[in-house]
Amino acid sequence: MAMMNGMEIMENCPKHIYESRANTIYGIITHQTYHSQTTGLDRGVNILLPADYSNTGKYPVLYLLHGIFGDEYSLCNDADVRLKEIVGNLIADGLAKEMIVVLPNMFASSDSNQKPAFTDEGVAPYDHFINDLIHDLIPYIEATYPVLTGRENRAIAGFSMGGRETLFIGLSRPDLFAYVGAMAPAPGLTPGKDWAMTHPGQLAEKELTFAGKDYEPAVLMLCCGTQDGTVGKFPQSYHNIFLKNGVSHAWYEIPGADHDAQAIRSGLYNFIRGIFGEG
Repeated sequence: MAMMNGMEIMENCPKHIYESRANTIYGIITHQTYHSQTTGLDRGVNILLPADYSNTGKYPVLYLLHGIFGDEYSLCNDADVRLKEIVGNLIADGLAKEMIVVLPNMFASSDSNQKPAFTDEGVAPYDHFINDLIHDLIPYIEATYPVLTGRENRAIAGFSMGGRETLFIGLSRPDLFAYVGAMAPAPGLTPGKDWAMTHPGQLAEKELTFAGKDYEPAVLMLCCGTQDGTVGKFPQSYHNIFLKNGVSHAWYEIPGADHDAQAIRSGLYNFIRGIFGEG
């Protein structure tokens, strides 16, 4: 059985965690706009506030990143993912701390007419998101909401392309995020070729390490469905590179899951239970 930071990982999210409960109050999602100096554009972001949200409170923050061709609505509007239910039920059961979940649009292009594509140019804005996140989105969140600051109060997770960028951001800026979770991370973090394109790689394999850096994640989690026909074995390849490089992390597979909501629910359930200390 896989373990993460002393916690037993469950391969699937239990139904009682992702189903709506009559006696549980769930958080509210609000859509906001912030100006991005990085892109020169106003950009949308969804914010999931905890059920007992108060302006006088202080909350840790989870930044949650969508997949390719998605936007800030993808993970919170997908009825199969059950984001509000998973977060709300874990908090209600004392398995997670109250937190704010930030769902950005990860396509950080300076051209409002540009669309994602399976080309180097078409995925470059996803790689550019790290700059928008650091210089624009995090400062906006910390100026607008009563959040706790410091890496120990920030987590980042993502699905597919969002998982790839989560790993890139976590490796590049471990000083900002103590918790890093990648669900079915897409190819392209390291050089490789898949069914869609040839990826030059954001990092060389030897760069998938925290050696020589001042920080490393308290939690680094990777997972993927056993039947994932979209990203295939790329998530496992990242796991193997981390093993080779001596990077402490948790890796597990979700039996029968494809590139789908089942995999996302599993990843959210395990990751959220493991961040920000005990609920």
